[in-house]
Amino acid sequence: MNVMNRRTALAAACLLGAAALHPPLHAQDTALPKVIKIVVPFSPGGSNDLFARALGQKLTAKLGVPVVVENKPGASGAIGAQAVAVAEPDGSTLLLNSVSFTTNAAVAAKLPFDPIKSFAPVALLNRGPMLLIVGNATPYKTTDDVLKAIRSPAKDVNYGSAGQGSIGQMASELLNSMTQGAAVHVPYKGISNAVSDMMGANLQIMITTAASVAGPLKAGQIRPIAVTSARRSSFMPELPALAEAVPGFNVESWWGVFAPAKTPKALVDRLNREIRAAGDTPEMRELFARESTEPSNYTAEQFADYVQAETTKWRKLARERNITVD
Repeated sequence: MNVMNRRTALAAACLLGAAALHPPLHAQDTALPKVIKIVVPFSPGGSNDLFARALGQKLTAKLGVPVVVENKPGASGAIGAQAVAVAEPDGSTLLLNSVSFTTNAAVAAKLPFDPIKSFAPVALLNRGPMLLIVGNATPYKTTDDVLKAIRSPAKDVNYGSAGQGSIGQMASELLNSMTQGAAVHVPYKGISNAVSDMMGANLQIMITTAASVAGPLKAGQIRPIAVTSARRSSFMPELPALAEAVPGFNVESWWGVFAPAKTPKALVDRLNREIRAAGDTPEMRELFARESTEPSNYTAEQFADYVQAETTKWRKLARERNITVD
């Protein structure tokens, strides 16, 4: 072997040795941890918890690593979110949160994290419209009936929600804002109390999820008027979209997965693909349908843009309508 060939062989051996010691960056960045924990910032039994546990089972089978769920309730979801914000950005700790992630950011006086800078949005799991409903004691049968009523100070219309800063209040105040309405907020501690008052003729209108009023709706104890998405829902095609009467109105319930900020983009993208595939299975679709929602095919970048837009929208509304939570 001549000198040039020996040098070439030596250089090649060095490169191979370096590659063995240092795998390609992409391979390092997409490596999965030995265990993945999904933090749910609310108590067991709710939608966030059910979706997280079903997703965890799918991902465990698909990824070959245990995916466990840990509930960390408190402070309207802030305690669990903070735990993820300060976790190692290696994919071992994820957050499953809902639309309340952005509404809380809009109305909370102070949070221990930045909803945009502290997280890497991974995947929009599912989303779907809410419902505009009215009490049977009201004369309202159409969207126009409701709009005329909330625009008239003489009508003294009230609306209920699950509490100050809830998505129900935010959606209703958005309707007030876009229609020059004057419906008065009546906050409750939980949606069930509001529904009881509506059935008792003490509450007139409300925007809430279809799942939260499924029983009374089926029994005909309250009346659905419209869905809050930009277009009609495949789950309730007979109902008009509010946007048909109020152009640009669009409010949806949604659930998504977040990682700590600085999680490698390649790993975020891999998790996005795996979560989207899991969410599109028949079992997950059936679970989502109970909330009148469908799986999303958003990339991580599209989800990040969506979270930014939602946060901006609700912060603007909170300032305009003076909605705050201490």
